[in-house]
Amino acid sequence: MSHPYVSEDHEGKPWFEWIVAAAVLLSTILAILGHTKAATVVIAVTAIATGLIRLMLRERSPWKVRSVSFDAFIGIGLGAGLFVLLALVPVGSV
Repeated sequence: MSHPYVSEDHEGKPWFEWIVAAAVLLSTILAILGHTKAATVVIAVTAIATGLIRLMLRERSPWKVRSVSFDAFIGIGLGAGLFVLLALVPVGSV
């Protein structure tokens, strides 16, 4: 009997996912302390970075969720969208 295919074997690297988790934790702490702009910037930069890493490294990327194009589009689009919202909507302090 062959072992069933497990998609997690072909997904991201845990060490990179922990880096992303640390960025989310930092953003959460900043938001709790009232620095909502800084918290949003951390998430935006992290999203754009993960999208660009996935786009440049393709299958060797430590960040994999779906296809290369999907991951890059979602990451870069989320980051860019957050920056646009920061420019249009005044929120909290830095």
